[in-house]
Amino acid sequence: MRLVFFGTPQFAVPSLEKLAREHDIALVVAQPDKPAGRGMKMQAPAVAVKARELGLPLAQPAKVRSEEFLGSIAALSPDAGIVVAYGKILPAALLAIPTRGFLNVHGSILPQYRGAAPIQRAIEHGETTTGVTIMRVDEQLDHGPMLAIEKTEIGPDERTRSVAARLSLIGAEALGRVLASWPAETPQDDAAATIAPKIEKSESAIQWSQTSASIYNKFRAFDPWPGVFAGELKLIEMAPATGSGTPGTILSAGADGVVVATGDGAVRLITLQRPGKGPVAAVELLRGQSKL
Repeated sequence: MRLVFFGTPQFAVPSLEKLAREHDIALVVAQPDKPAGRGMKMQAPAVAVKARELGLPLAQPAKVRSEEFLGSIAALSPDAGIVVAYGKILPAALLAIPTRGFLNVHGSILPQYRGAAPIQRAIEHGETTTGVTIMRVDEQLDHGPMLAIEKTEIGPDERTRSVAARLSLIGAEALGRVLASWPAETPQDDAAATIAPKIEKSESAIQWSQTSASIYNKFRAFDPWPGVFAGELKLIEMAPATGSGTPGTILSAGADGVVVATGDGAVRLITLQRPGKGPVAAVELLRGQSKL
């Protein structure tokens, strides 16, 4: 099958690799290079890097709505389009070009967690099961009919990075099976839909009055980005703990960490980081303090 592939981050790479082995990839489309890291040097997204490694034609347009870009896709006469975490809404004019439309690999069990951050929001909300859905793309957000769903468990201590890595592999295999058999489509139950909005850095502050579970789940969900903070302190490593007291009170401190009371229990801070400094054992950084 002749395909055009739209994707940007590492999550999309296994799908690209899978399709490159089994289909004709007429074009890979990724978002433009962006400055990143301490030096803010221009870096290519993971999909662009992989496309070059595989020797596939690559485009990184600033706009996918331009007549020039749409014309270039139409000229390729693709059978289908694939989008995996591309990061931009695809216009109707683009969706209409491939003969069989566009399919999407979405990191949730739809209709739950439609939106930009399905994996993070599922972990943040304490879900114990997640998955990937292969769906047809339409003009509404993660709204189209579904062709396959694959599920996986979320471990009690798992963070976004490991869940995303597993889902990217599951999604690639599911996408391969769908393209091989093109199963019947099932409409989503819109009444059961929930939204997974983009993660904002402003959400990273925690409040000790929150439950220990909500604090720990946010820590797992927001690792590696944007992290969670108590004031200026970034919480690098933490774990659930037992204890009770006024929220924010330090209950104990030792080699295994600093136990801090929350709204309904406690959490153990293991490693912390001040702005511009390296990670430090919590017991060293908080020595002598009684409250956060």
